[in-house]
Amino acid sequence: QERLVESGGGLVQPGQSLRLSCTGSGGIFSIAAFNWYRQAPGTERELVASISTSGSTDYGDSAKGRFVISRDNAKNTVYLLMNSLKPEDTGAYLCHGKYGSGLNAWGQGTQVTVSS
Repeated sequence: QERLVESGGGLVQPGQSLRLSCTGSGGIFSIAAFNWYRQAPGTERELVASISTSGSTDYGDSAKGRFVISRDNAKNTVYLLMNSLKPEDTGAYLCHGKYGSGLNAWGQGTQVTVSS
């Protein structure tokens, strides 16, 4: 069973940056593609950013030009660097891993609050 743990959330002011981390516990981290989702109260879960096993990236419209997703397989960690944060970026950020053969894993989420 793969386990993912997110960290790095917090309270920041608009315009500031945060870097989120998602660390996997298993030995098959490198074969997974990863997604970061945002879940805000009363809204649907939104795909923020994705990274493939080869490092190819894709971003949701709200993240383009401001967020950067990356991975370090040696550290079993995926990162989400969030720049120029806005109040509408507020929410719980969840890491999702797709390992193939129907195996998926979710983290518990880390809260990001952007407020002055």
